[in-house]
Amino acid sequence: MDNFKQEILFEDLPLPVAQISKGRRSATPALPADLPPYRVIRKERRRRSITAFRQGGVIEIHIPAKMSRRDEIEMIPEMIAMVLRREARSRKTDSQLMQIGLALMVKYLPEYEIRPASINWRNMSERWGSCTTLDRTIRISDRLIGAPEFVLDYIIFHELIHLIISGHDQDFYQLLNRFADQGKAEAFLAGFELGSQSGGSGVVPAVNI
Repeated sequence: MDNFKQEILFEDLPLPVAQISKGRRSATPALPADLPPYRVIRKERRRRSITAFRQGGVIEIHIPAKMSRRDEIEMIPEMIAMVLRREARSRKTDSQLMQIGLALMVKYLPEYEIRPASINWRNMSERWGSCTTLDRTIRISDRLIGAPEFVLDYIIFHELIHLIISGHDQDFYQLLNRFADQGKAEAFLAGFELGSQSGGSGVVPAVNI
């Protein structure tokens, strides 16, 4: 199974601490209650910069070890917003999702003539995707926005097979095994789920490195 680092996929240029906290010295603010799962990691070797990226379903914010608690609280919403904006820019359109689906059908399921009627994003927290065979519609969890292409392809392919086979029997998995990066995609999704297990939206325990 190939090794890979999720942080490479989502990293951003360092943001100077001074740029975030300059001119803001009021009382320590309270954090919004609706923030997505995040983790603050203090790093001894980091002196002046802050970075944020999504790692296993959680937004990691790396800050200097000596940053004050007030500055930390002030910059958390800004860094989370930066990650979300970056992910939004990488969001594929419904048309692009359909193009991916049709290409996967041709590549992996050439003997079947059935085609999806639509493939679109949907807010789903419990499932990666779903398929309605009656109208041939496929929905993909918007948690996968910004995920590696092979992961998105894998989930779309999974749902495409459900246009042919409704359940998860042996015939289903024989078709699913045709996907070249199946092992790597499943490893990524397993890591994503593990990183997301933080008891709902909110802070994940901080780490000092």
